[in-house]
Amino acid sequence: MTYQEVLANAREKKPAKCRICRECNGTACRGEVPGMGGKGTGEAFVRSVAKLREITLDMDVIYENQGQDSTVTFWGRKFAAPVFAAPISGMGNNYSPDFTEVDWAKAVVEGCAAAGVLAFTGDGVNPDLLEMPLKYMAELGGLGVPTIKPWGMETVLEKVAKAKAANPPAIAMDVDSAGLPFLAAQGGDAGPKSVEALRQIAKAAEVPFLVKGIMTVAGAQKALEAGAWGIVVSNHGGRVLDHTPAPCEVLPEIAAAVGGQMKIFADGGVRTGADVFKLLTLGADGVLIGRPVITAAYGGGAEGVRLYFEKIIGELRDTMKMTGHQTLPAASRLNGVRKG
Repeated sequence: MTYQEVLANAREKKPAKCRICRECNGTACRGEVPGMGGKGTGEAFVRSVAKLREITLDMDVIYENQGQDSTVTFWGRKFAAPVFAAPISGMGNNYSPDFTEVDWAKAVVEGCAAAGVLAFTGDGVNPDLLEMPLKYMAELGGLGVPTIKPWGMETVLEKVAKAKAANPPAIAMDVDSAGLPFLAAQGGDAGPKSVEALRQIAKAAEVPFLVKGIMTVAGAQKALEAGAWGIVVSNHGGRVLDHTPAPCEVLPEIAAAVGGQMKIFADGGVRTGADVFKLLTLGADGVLIGRPVITAAYGGGAEGVRLYFEKIIGELRDTMKMTGHQTLPAASRLNGVRKG
């Protein structure tokens, strides 16, 4: 199977709530939540893709090339590249009713592992949304990062305990999902978290703890104060607050404020290996990708996910080669990109 065959298969199966557009940019699905679109006008999703596209690259191929090394080590584990699947759940509500949570969990966890990376996995009101990926994660020696929603503290601590049983290298919380309206509609109690609450959760995790949904320097500093190992600069795919900036717009100032004190991951409109490179040079240590991974899993299961990440990693290495980088560009920050 090739990645093009994966896409063709996904289009033939016709997911109910995704058009599998030639470019996944949020335009055709504006406001479709549940669904794949951005909240309200959909502008936050559209902007995330558009602003990342505006960043251009400096080509430099006059150097003694000894190959490109995209590998990175996090949590004592070596990965093929600093690019991972973003935490997603709710396939029936948001993508297609014939794509089960079991299908998704197995495909994303196993497919990422086969590509030499890992999946951040999701959560929801239904406890299975957290627990099903944990099963596959445990079978692979804990290869994944369970991502828990900001429920009430009692529920969070119960879920942290279940997550730890899968022996993951880290645990995350997507605090940005406090703005998902269907969580409340389904009986969930997700909401904002104080610094002290995050500190308590980080302590209970007993492994590196990441806070996803950081979009300001102040938010990053509060996560640092709470003892987080890392953050994910993210606007939750534009699905929780209309008219937010793109993650790539706020990433440099956040990296300038807390870079070196904690790890910084980022997402938001990443569609190619060149996009991964851009976020790395803007200050990210790692990059997460969401919607396209769902399509890869829908069209090809674990093999589709593997093929997708191998494609992205190949594009990242090609971008490194054409911009004069033989190792990952994170340390050089803005060297190699032009904003606007």
